[in-house]
This record gives sequence, structure tokens and C-alpha cells, in this order.
Amino acid sequence: MLNIRIMEQGDLVKAAYIHKVAFVRQMMSLAWLECNLNAHPRSFCFVAAQEEQEGVLLGYIIWSQKSGFRSEVVLELEQLAVLPDHHGQGIGQTLIKASLPLVKERLADQGSVLKHIVVTTRADNSAQKLYRKTLGADVEATLSNLYSSDEVVMVARRV
Repeated sequence: MLNIRIMEQGDLVKAAYIHKVAFVRQMMSLAWLECNLNAHPRSFCFVAAQEEQEGVLLGYIIWSQKSGFRSEVVLELEQLAVLPDHHGQGIGQTLIKASLPLVKERLADQGSVLKHIVVTTRADNSAQKLYRKTLGADVEATLSNLYSSDEVVMVARRV
């Protein structure tokens, strides 16, 4: 079983390792995750921990509010990462499904509701299927040669 919970300072080193092995072209994994964790309430960070071994992290997710704090929030699924040897086990889907209601609660606490979710990913990333299935997101645009390849912008409307 997985325990999806808020990321804490003590999780950063393990989460940074997941970032490093999941996003091999990116650098400064620890600094990246730390600045996202410190960006609360703009960003909401969660981890997937093994229930039977609480200190073992298998993945993380970062959600970010876009374009300021608004009454109707456009939320970005900023980053989702799972240890490569645990791909295909439903951890990414569980991270999305379990953390999104927690994000909605925090948005409600600030007087906001979720309007849309935006996800960007490489055009050749099979995770598009996950975002389509789990969020109902559709590709709305393709940006040529943005990072290391073409990038698609997916939007889930009125989630």
C-alpha cells in the first residue's frame, strides 16, 4: 500500500534522488525540489511512501497555481516522478488521484475552486495516456523544440 502525504523537509534528499533518475537532463535536483516545497501555497508537493516502510519514497507530485491566486484556479501538474523500477505499478495514477482532493481542500481554504488543470510533457512521453485517463486531459497545443524535444500542452477542463 501507498501513503500519499504532504512532502516534508526530511523527504527532500530522497525525492531529489527520484528527480535525478527520472529527469536525467535536469540539474540541481535538491535545489529544484526545495524551492518548490518552499513555494507553498503557490505550490503543493506530495510524496508516495510505502506504508510498511514509511521512509521509502517511490515518487512525488508537484501542483502549482498559475497566474496568481484566483477564485477559479488554473492548476498545473508541474511535475510527477516515480522511481523508474516502479513504473507501471499505478503509483503515478495514485499520486494524482490521492493528492488532487487534498489540493482542492487547500484551495477551498483560500476561498478558491479548481477551474482547469494544465500539464506539459514531451510529445513522445507515454505519460500522456495517464493524464488523459486520470484527469481527462486533452492535447491542445504542441510547442516545437521547447526543451529537449517537442512539448505538448494538455488541459483538463472543469475537473
